[in-house]
Amino acid sequence: MRNTPGDTARVLVQALPYIQRFAGKSVVVKLGGAAIDAELDRALAQDVLLLRSVGVRCVLVHGGGPQVDALMRRMGKEPEFRNGLRVTDEETLEIVRMVLVGKINPDLVGTINREALEDPVAVGVSGEDGGLLTATPLASELGFVGDVSHVRASVLHRLLDEGLTPVVSTIGSDAAGQPYNINADEAARAIAVAMAAEKIVYLTAAPGLLADVSDPDSLIARLSSGEVRERIEHASVSAGMIPKLRACADAVDGGVGSAHIIDGRVPHALLIELLTDEGIGTMVRREGNA
Repeated sequence: MRNTPGDTARVLVQALPYIQRFAGKSVVVKLGGAAIDAELDRALAQDVLLLRSVGVRCVLVHGGGPQVDALMRRMGKEPEFRNGLRVTDEETLEIVRMVLVGKINPDLVGTINREALEDPVAVGVSGEDGGLLTATPLASELGFVGDVSHVRASVLHRLLDEGLTPVVSTIGSDAAGQPYNINADEAARAIAVAMAAEKIVYLTAAPGLLADVSDPDSLIARLSSGEVRERIEHASVSAGMIPKLRACADAVDGGVGSAHIIDGRVPHALLIELLTDEGIGTMVRREGNA
């Protein structure tokens, strides 16, 4: 059924208070590798450009785990994980950089810029650029896997002040310039906290947090950070969801206004979550503010 002009008007009126609320605020959007798809990326580009046009300062952070796995296997190397983190030797690090910095990042930048109706606005940034993400080794058995020790948020703020949209690949480096593979969920959280973002949004290949992973209708719409930490210990939570839940709780406890886990497979999911009353995923707020 086609929308009537009245339907369209109601949607626009519903969006207005959200636009007014978020104008001038920073929103960090993390795109998971499992949610990367040409048509969905185009819809996301349109969402980011619309938000930019009404004054929302968007930073896009991307992962690329499935794409890294695929290239590793084509090169005869089997991916290895410990506690959900990729074991990253020197060869694996080069593959990760090839995929994230050399392929996914420029593809996303190109998609956004093709959708722009004016001059190109998206700019690709690696965590190595300008000391954006300073990393320290996370654990010796993981190899070149890093933890974020510092975010040079001024790099992103300056780009945003110029009207540009940063697209960040999550390779950081230490003080000596050694690159590290950084978990994208954690990198997005660290960036959001350092920027004092209004929101952080995780676009995933899941509808959000489900009370029962076998029942897609059991979506939990709102949680406090304390409730999230309790859920992490629950047997119903999938291993892949745990890093996102932990990052959401840490983000809001670190000062981010709210954190969201939404289904990136739904076209225009970002606009639906941010600019409508219903939303489509799971929202996390600080304890006492849920």
